[in-house]
Amino acid sequence: MITLLFVFFFGLLIIGAPIAIALGGSSLLWVLFSGTVPDFTVLYRMVGGVDSFPLLAIPFFILAGTLMNEAGLTNQIFRFALAAVGWLRGGLGHVNVWASVIFAGMSGSAVADAGGLGAIEIKAMKDAGYDLDFTIGITGASSTIGPIIPPSLPMVIYGVIASTSISKLFIAGFVPGILMAIALSIAVALFARKRKYPRDAAFSFKVLGRSFISGLPALMTPVIIIGGIMTGIFTPTEAAIVASVYALALGFVYKTLDFKKLAKVSLETAETTAIVLFIVAGASMFAWVLTATQFTEKFSSFLLGLSSNRYAILLIINVILLIVGCFMDTTAALLVLTPVFLPVVMKLGVDPVQFGVIMVLNLMIGLLTPPVGMVLFILSRVANVTFERCAKACLPFLPPLLVVLLLVTFFEPLTMWLPRLVFAK
Repeated sequence: MITLLFVFFFGLLIIGAPIAIALGGSSLLWVLFSGTVPDFTVLYRMVGGVDSFPLLAIPFFILAGTLMNEAGLTNQIFRFALAAVGWLRGGLGHVNVWASVIFAGMSGSAVADAGGLGAIEIKAMKDAGYDLDFTIGITGASSTIGPIIPPSLPMVIYGVIASTSISKLFIAGFVPGILMAIALSIAVALFARKRKYPRDAAFSFKVLGRSFISGLPALMTPVIIIGGIMTGIFTPTEAAIVASVYALALGFVYKTLDFKKLAKVSLETAETTAIVLFIVAGASMFAWVLTATQFTEKFSSFLLGLSSNRYAILLIINVILLIVGCFMDTTAALLVLTPVFLPVVMKLGVDPVQFGVIMVLNLMIGLLTPPVGMVLFILSRVANVTFERCAKACLPFLPPLLVVLLLVTFFEPLTMWLPRLVFAK
């Protein structure tokens, strides 16, 4: 009967159904055709899937990221990053990367990074004479840092489905996120040397200090969020609320936000939240069917039958996740695949927190790969070029991200030493 579920699911995807409809609809069709469970189970499981307190963080982090973009805080971030690293060869490429690191500590969303900060970066790099493909590629690659460095919307979803501490997941993503930034900066340096890109700003302590002071309120956002979580002042859900209130206050302080913009931001947040939670509801039912049919246990036995070596199994899972990331939305993939893979890796002694970072990093790379690379769609709209050209432009920046993925997968301390240090009793 499980074959029937996947036939319905892929059939709905082929005819163009949204991922939420494909997940929920295939589950409903399976229930109706199997006759093994009452049809009201679908509604019960879908409602139960979104009835979770930690999921309240989702709308507030979405609101915070949207407010920061609309209030122009991304301009403050960009100017500070330009003063800090713009003096390096290929300076705007480095600015692109490290501005994303700062913004990542505010929004936790790759799409928000690509659509907001990315629009500023692409315009600045085009005006400075950088190759368009290089500009698009580094903008797309750097946006994937957003959900790795805390806070992170995908890690909230993983934490809920895996019953794992979201605070530990947030802290665990910090070092891998910095490694991604370093790897991408090395790639920028190599491109800059090969193509003879210029230094875009002379280094000046005066300019750096001035940009830091003017941008200090915006730059304090990640400090407040991450510091509050690390010190236990507030939970990740409360951090999302604090981030939203702080971003709202900054918008009025900088006089870049009015009630008209606030209404627009509220509508965008409501729409995005509804889409995400609809996917969560559909994927929750789909994942329940996989569990009820014992698919997860059978798949676990199959993988463990291939090898007893944890690194071999992790490598296989990475390959599967990279492939799935090409075709499935991040939220849906996390909700469907976490119950499938988590029992396998836990039997091999892999910490659920480390595996959460591995899953999210895999799926972030998937945002840069066709045919369902959401960041590629955003870049296509922002840069006014074809989706295919965006995919090709991002291709050279995939190897640095894959290297970091392998390091995180096979060297556990990179992920786990910081949460163990912070949460040591």
